[in-house]
Amino acid sequence: MARPDRGHATTTIGLVLPVLLVLFVLVPIAEIAVLIQVGQEIGVLETLALMVVVSIVGAWLVKREGVGVWRRAQRQIDAGVVPGRELVDAALIMLAGALLLTPGFLSDCLGILLLLPPVRAGLRRFAIARMRKRVLAQRIDFT
Repeated sequence: MARPDRGHATTTIGLVLPVLLVLFVLVPIAEIAVLIQVGQEIGVLETLALMVVVSIVGAWLVKREGVGVWRRAQRQIDAGVVPGRELVDAALIMLAGALLLTPGFLSDCLGILLLLPPVRAGLRRFAIARMRKRVLAQRIDFT
């Protein structure tokens, strides 16, 4: 019985730690720096108001895009087709929503970009190719 190679686990951990460092340390520092700069330029109350408006508009956009993806997925299911593309779009839209609800202008910009269909299409192609590569690379022994 062949055992799968576990060498990739340590490689994956080695790649995840720098990503987590960026996400939990560097991104918040950058967000705070941008908030301070915007606050100095337009004022504190205006900055807070802008953040609230962006969150509200972002929530509306996420809902609009999400409903569209939901309808496309339903049509695919009704036709007997697995809605793979729609599932990836739904995940990207959920990520956009989380980014838009996170305080900060950098995360808002990234969230808005994820709501744009051409950006999602590019990321979808990348995600599907990556998932396909990982599935094909798996060697699972069911015996």
